[in-house]
Amino acid sequence: MRIIVGVTGSSGAIFAKEFLRQCEAEKFLIISKWGKVVVKEELGISEKEFASFAKRQFSDDDLTAPSASGSNRFDAMVILPCSTSTVGKIASGIGDTLITRTAQVALKERYRLILCIRETPLSTITLEQCTKISACGGMIMPISPPLYFVPNSVQEYIDAYIAKLLGVLGLRESKGWRSGDLE
Repeated sequence: MRIIVGVTGSSGAIFAKEFLRQCEAEKFLIISKWGKVVVKEELGISEKEFASFAKRQFSDDDLTAPSASGSNRFDAMVILPCSTSTVGKIASGIGDTLITRTAQVALKERYRLILCIRETPLSTITLEQCTKISACGGMIMPISPPLYFVPNSVQEYIDAYIAKLLGVLGLRESKGWRSGDLE
């Protein structure tokens, strides 16, 4: 599976790092200008170290990159974390960066698009924009890890969300609440 991973300036870079680290698919990374700031501030690692979990990184201002064209197939795009500004641009059809242009390609080509929003509370405007993206085939997956398994650490909390995301992508079967009752 070929996945484009966008990282924007919303808080939650640890989720992006863990997704890149745990996802065994072929990953191509795009980090926005503000995403780079968040990676440095929240994780204390270099962009190069962060990008080492992906097959290749493309610049967010490179609209000639392969994912900017519908003629280059990919299986999914995950924007993690996804800022509400990015949601607004995607919902409005603005493709002025590689992240937003690739999201446009995903929607028009009917590739899987998952926006992992890490924001609370959400304004009515953002909720309407999420509804618009969802109606066009995108999936809104707020960073809201399951708690029914009673996590004992922050890492377990993060891993639970990543397992759910990998499950949504069809890359891992994740255990749900009382999933053993279905066996």
